[in-house]
Amino acid sequence: MHIESTAIAGLKIIHLDVHGDNRGWFKENWQRLTMGKAGLPYFSPVQHNLSFNAEAGVTRGLHAEPWDKLVSVAHGKVFGAWCDLREGSDTYGTVVEQEIGPDKAVFVPRGVANGFQALEDNTAYSYLVSDHWSPDADYTAVNLDMISWPLTPTEISDKDRNHPQLVDVTPMPPRKILVTGANGQLGRALREVYKNAAHVEFATRQEFDITAPDIATARPWRQYDAIINCAAYNDVNGAETDRQSAWAANATAPARLAKIAAENNLTLVHVSSDYIFDGTREIHTEEEIPSPLSTYGASKAAGDTAAQTAPRHYVIRTSWVFGDGNNFMSTMASLAKRNIEPVVINDQKGRPTYAEDLAKGIKHLLETQAEYGVYNLSSAGDAVGRDEIAMAVFIGVGHDPAEVHSATTAQYNTHRAQQAAKKGQPVPEAEALRPAESTFDLSKMEATGFKPSNWRASLALYLALLES
Repeated sequence: MHIESTAIAGLKIIHLDVHGDNRGWFKENWQRLTMGKAGLPYFSPVQHNLSFNAEAGVTRGLHAEPWDKLVSVAHGKVFGAWCDLREGSDTYGTVVEQEIGPDKAVFVPRGVANGFQALEDNTAYSYLVSDHWSPDADYTAVNLDMISWPLTPTEISDKDRNHPQLVDVTPMPPRKILVTGANGQLGRALREVYKNAAHVEFATRQEFDITAPDIATARPWRQYDAIINCAAYNDVNGAETDRQSAWAANATAPARLAKIAAENNLTLVHVSSDYIFDGTREIHTEEEIPSPLSTYGASKAAGDTAAQTAPRHYVIRTSWVFGDGNNFMSTMASLAKRNIEPVVINDQKGRPTYAEDLAKGIKHLLETQAEYGVYNLSSAGDAVGRDEIAMAVFIGVGHDPAEVHSATTAQYNTHRAQQAAKKGQPVPEAEALRPAESTFDLSKMEATGFKPSNWRASLALYLALLES
């Protein structure tokens, strides 16, 4: 068995091994592991259809459905024809023709129109499909007369006879991408990098709550190509007391999304965190085993692991994100403008991540179809303490960096208690434990061809946008 590419992107001719003897013949018509290794795209059929054609010359098509198909012949012989009707495809309008007997099968991608003519009487034409037929699905088609059929076409249905010419065809739109948590910093950055991309849906928590019990049936998932999960419970300190909410959003929901992805052949992109580590290593690689210090970190570590159960997954570990929304940078800029001199921790070190870098990196992985797995992704540049970041912000907004006062975590907690006492307020609880080292090794991500920006340059751009 071997697989042959064609002039239509993704359309594959599969040359099957047929074993014959005096009884007839036997073949493996579809074998996931063998064909996958040979180059067939991951294919998860849910329905098997058979078309019986009583006489030679019967002609059907050309129909493009919103699912993948594996077509073959169970008895007889056909002349198959395909035309690419996928919106935005580099091979749009291209036609491929191929005679098919028992020794061949054809993988037909979603949106590629499929038609055939029976070359022998009593021909049985078989096709596996990756979604259930539905009268409400989006279909498109192109006229049969664009093909030079070897026999005079007979028994053509009125519907097939009246399909439009190629110039009048409505192309098949691509599968959708769903972005959850679309009002967060990363969600807003993804809106910019996917601007004018009609196939990308952005859902806020109100529009798609990842913790809702019905998410498995909330969308026609086989019409989606990917889920980018930006939704999360991000209150690090709050998670210590509101553990149920943190676990529901950060652990249980990613597990359910991974199951949806596995069952519907989707790519799951899940955003993880440096908080899954205890920070005892100077730099974190993708191979490091999670060792969280806090409830928040434990919930993120569980979600990180759960997301990896999806066969097609990108788990993105990132740190200290800043972009459109509330974040450490915007807080420091606000303090500077109000002439407030903050006390900032100096014993937590890492690299900030510009939300635009994170969004562009995710898009890069999806578009280049990089190897599935775990990827570290932050902005590039030097690793610094949180106090140094605060100083960089103060400089960026025209203030003296000396206005930022460095402190250890212990000193900072003492300072907070003293400030509360002065105001007659209850002594605040100590902050949740955070990793001392949050710097990521970016070499795996960079090996895919993606180069993140230097965080200092991105910070300057971000502060300029804050001022505008």
